[in-house]
Amino acid sequence: MKLALMEFVIRCYRFLFARRIFLPLNRFLHRLSLHGMGVLNFENDSVSGEDHFLQSFFTGKSASVVLDVGANDGRYCEKVLRFHPGTSIFAFEPHPLTYKRLEEKARSHGFTAINAGCGSSPGGRILYDYPDLSGSEHATVHRQVFTGIHERTPVEHHVRFITLDEFVVEQGLEKIDLVKIDVEGNELDVLIGFQKSLKDGKVDAIQFEFNSMDVVSRVFFKDFVELLEGYSFYRMLPDGLASLPVYDPVFCEIFAFQNIVALRRR
Repeated sequence: MKLALMEFVIRCYRFLFARRIFLPLNRFLHRLSLHGMGVLNFENDSVSGEDHFLQSFFTGKSASVVLDVGANDGRYCEKVLRFHPGTSIFAFEPHPLTYKRLEEKARSHGFTAINAGCGSSPGGRILYDYPDLSGSEHATVHRQVFTGIHERTPVEHHVRFITLDEFVVEQGLEKIDLVKIDVEGNELDVLIGFQKSLKDGKVDAIQFEFNSMDVVSRVFFKDFVELLEGYSFYRMLPDGLASLPVYDPVFCEIFAFQNIVALRRR
C-alpha cells in the first residue's frame, strides 16, 4: 500500500510540476532535500553531525585507538580527546608545513603525529596545495582538484606515503576503534592499503568524506560499498546516523560534501 501511495503521489506531482516553468522550484526543493539527507551541511561540526557521532560513538567505551588520516593541524584529534580522554590517537599528515603545527599540538595534547600520507602503496608522492596558502585543508595528491575545482595553479610538495596495513603491523595494533579519513579525494586509495586489517576484523568504524573531489579521482560510492563488504553504511545528520541500507545510485552517488560512517557488522 505504501508503494502504491508513493507511485500515486509521484504521478500527481509529475503531472503538475514536471514542467519547464517549475524548474527553479524543483531545483530549490532538490537542494533542500540534500541538506535534509545530510549533504552539504559543512558550516560546522554540529550541523554536519560529526559532534553527535563522536559523542555517541565513545559513550561507554573504555580504552580506544583512533587513526586520523589527513589530520591537518590536529583539530579532529583535539575533539576526540575532548569526548574521550585517554584515547590513543595516531595522526597522519604528509604536508611538511602542516605537520609542524600538528606536531606541536600532538606534544601538548598527548597523541602521536606521523609525517606521512597513507595510500595503497608506500613511496614518494606529490602533494598539491595553494601557492599563497600552503598548508591548507585542501592539499591533495590530485592536481586537478586545484586546476579544475579550485581553479588555481598549485605548488608541489614531495612527501612520503605508507600503507595503514604496514603501520598496523609495525605498531602491533590488534584493535582499532575508529579510522577517520579526510584526504581530498584519495580516501579509497587509503582503504586499499588497509585491506588486510579490515578483512581481519580489526577496525570497528570508518569515517570518511565523499564529495566533489571523488569526481576528480574517478571514485564512486559503489567502490566503497564493494571494498568494505563487511560494513554497513550511514550518512551523518545533526542528531544521529541515517542508514543507507541498500545501494541505490540515486541516493548514494551524490558528489557533494557529506560525512559517511561505515560500521563493521558483527
